[in-house]
Amino acid sequence: MNKEERFAFIAEWYDPNASLFRRYELLYYPTDGSVEMYDMKNRCRFLNRTKYEDLNLKDLFVGNRITIFSRHLNLVEYADQYTSRTLGSCKERTLALLKPDVALRLGEVIDIIINSGFTITKAKMVKLTRGEAMDLHADHQAKPYYNELLEFITSGPVVAMEILGDDAIGRWKDLLGPANSVVARADAPNTIRGRFGSDSIRNVAHGPDSFASAASELELFFPSNGGRGPTGTATYTHCTCCVIKPHAIKEGVAGKIIKAILDGGFEISALQMFYMDRANSEEFYAVYKGVVAEYSEMVVELCSGPCIALEIRQIDPEKVFRDYCGPSDPEIARYLRPGTLRARFGKSKFQNAVHCTDLPEDGLLEVQYFFSILDS
Repeated sequence: MNKEERFAFIAEWYDPNASLFRRYELLYYPTDGSVEMYDMKNRCRFLNRTKYEDLNLKDLFVGNRITIFSRHLNLVEYADQYTSRTLGSCKERTLALLKPDVALRLGEVIDIIINSGFTITKAKMVKLTRGEAMDLHADHQAKPYYNELLEFITSGPVVAMEILGDDAIGRWKDLLGPANSVVARADAPNTIRGRFGSDSIRNVAHGPDSFASAASELELFFPSNGGRGPTGTATYTHCTCCVIKPHAIKEGVAGKIIKAILDGGFEISALQMFYMDRANSEEFYAVYKGVVAEYSEMVVELCSGPCIALEIRQIDPEKVFRDYCGPSDPEIARYLRPGTLRARFGKSKFQNAVHCTDLPEDGLLEVQYFFSILDS
C-alpha cells in the first residue's frame, strides 16, 4: 500500500441551526486511519489530518452514513476516479420488512441480518393502513390471495429497515428463501422463512425483487422529501424507555439485545433508529449533568453513531425493566447480576450497552422525547 495513498469522498452534513446541507471533501488515509476534511463552499480546511480509530475502510462507500467526532456524514459521491475504481462496488440498499408474525423472533431475525454482513442504516416499527399496504403490494393485486395478504400485513406492527450491502437485493432474497415457507422448509431449511415461517402469507419477512422496487418501497417507509411515512407504534402508556447505544450497534449485538429483552418477558411496542447530534444528546442526558461523573463520555457515546430507541412495556408487573438492565457499571453488573443486559453486553460505565429510564415517572417523558419530539 502506497504510503501516501488516500481515498476521497464528497460528504454531506445537515446543519440543523441553518436548516441546510453542508458539503465537505473527506479524505481518508488507510496507512494510519487518519481523516481530513475541507469545507467545499467556503474553500477552507475544516478538519486537519487527524487519526480517527472509529472509522474503517469497509465503512467507506457511497450511500453509507458515517460518524466523525459526533457529526453524522452521508457519503454522496466519490471525489476522484481512483477512489471510485478502488472502492466502488456492488453496494446496494434494499428494504427488509419484518412482518407481524415475526413477534418474539424479532431479535433473532435482526441478528441473522447483521451476521450476514448487512448494515442496518434505518429502522422503524410502524402500523400500515390498508392504503399503504395496497401501495406496498400493488403488484399482487390480481393474485387470489391479495385480500388475505392485505389483512395480514395490516394486522399488527411491522419493522421496516433499510439495509446496505454488496448485492443487497439479491442476497436478502436468498437469505429469505422461497416465499412459501412450507417449500422453504423442504428446499432451503436454513433460510429465514424456512426456519420461522408458516405459509406463503405468514412468511416472516419481505424483500423487493429489483432495484426499482427497492427504491420505491424504501421511499414508502422512509420518504426522501422529509415526510414521516407510515405511523409509528408508540403507545405512550405504561411504558419505559430503552436505548441501544451506538457501540453495541457497531459491535453487531443489537439483535441479541432485542432478543434478550423479549426473552426477559418484556414487550417492545415501538422501535426506531436515530442519529443523535450533540445538542440532542446533551438535552436527553441533561438530568445527569453535574450528577454523574461520566456525563461527558455518555454524551459523546450517544452521538457517536446510530442508536435504537425502544418503547418497553412491562407485561409482568413484578418485573422491572430497570432491574433487568442491571447496574450502570458492567463490571459491577457482572459481579452482582451476571444475567442482566449490561453484564452481558456492556464494556464500561458509558459504553454499557443500553440506556434505561432510571425513575418510573420519567419513562413516558423519555419515550415522548424520541418517538414524538425527535421523530417529528
